[in-house]
Amino acid sequence: MSIRIAAVGDIVLQYGDPDPYFVASAPVTRASDVAIGQIEVPHTTETAVTALTVPSPPSDPAHLRAMADAGYDIGTVAGNHVFDLGTKGVLDTLSAAHEAGIVTTGTGANLAAAMVPAIVERKGVRVGVLSFNCVGPRESWATSKKAGSAFVKVLTHYDLDDLNPGNPPQVYTFADRRSLQQMSTAIESLRREVDVVVVALHKGYGHTPARIDDYEYEISHAAVDAGADAVVGHHSHIMRGIEMYRGKAIFHGLGNFVTVTDALTPSPDSDSEELKAWARRRVEMYGFSPDPDMPGYPFHPESRNTAIAILDVDESGIHAGFIPCWIDGDAAPVPLARGERDSVADYIEDISRRAGLQTRFEWEGDVVRVS
Repeated sequence: MSIRIAAVGDIVLQYGDPDPYFVASAPVTRASDVAIGQIEVPHTTETAVTALTVPSPPSDPAHLRAMADAGYDIGTVAGNHVFDLGTKGVLDTLSAAHEAGIVTTGTGANLAAAMVPAIVERKGVRVGVLSFNCVGPRESWATSKKAGSAFVKVLTHYDLDDLNPGNPPQVYTFADRRSLQQMSTAIESLRREVDVVVVALHKGYGHTPARIDDYEYEISHAAVDAGADAVVGHHSHIMRGIEMYRGKAIFHGLGNFVTVTDALTPSPDSDSEELKAWARRRVEMYGFSPDPDMPGYPFHPESRNTAIAILDVDESGIHAGFIPCWIDGDAAPVPLARGERDSVADYIEDISRRAGLQTRFEWEGDVVRVS
């Protein structure tokens, strides 16, 4: 007996009718036995903002039906925007997903609820998924008495190697031991219940090609050590390299998938000082401005290279790979066969090499296999 699991990165449905954006990729996700996507923003009628930085505006709860219609079974929800619109935003998002037929994990009315895995069974194979937010902010985290996301707390240490005044520090990142153990315990528990464990991590420095920070390796490796069969990353809104660790695939960042929003580029008459400041910082920190011809896609030009992670499960084991995709001029991800814009598969191999990863890439049918 064999099944196919497909996973994608961030899904944001804030710009226009969401259905057309899934048309090209839906045949792949519908044909999979289990499809997983990251629900990145709150789907709610709430408008009261609780975020301290640039909050996500509410997305229409009904838009999650487009995700479900495209074949998605599981929505990972742990992320930095989950509490932007407060408790109602959290609960409305979960309710809308469940009404659409999407099983969720990673967010809940309290921490215990956020830690409950999503489990589905296909052809006798039980697949379990857990979702953790590794990027904060603290306001997004669930507690025993507060809604929010499951999380791994990450610490940052700045060390000035050269004491010349004004020199940039060396930055070190690492996981808080207690929250890392909390994640590992949850994975170990799930491992005993299911045949396949997938762990989704919201992690990574944004909008920057190839970069993988220390804590990302630490947490991803800990997930595999605890029993994960694969790790899928998202948050940075750009594709990252693929690592093989102990024979398991770690997709350090699946980047954007259907990610359409008008929330990140202020209009000239915008009254949001935070959004205006973000638009300035985007150029200073990341070195790009959005393509004016793609008003619903305000992201790094290299982020149009993306992928669908694939796990084919059969009696011989779990065979990992990906289907390369290109985000077209309408901001819709388009799966590619071998010979169709091979530069996308080449790009994913290149950023893996630039990150120091020695993963092997080889086409097999419709999938680029990794080993």
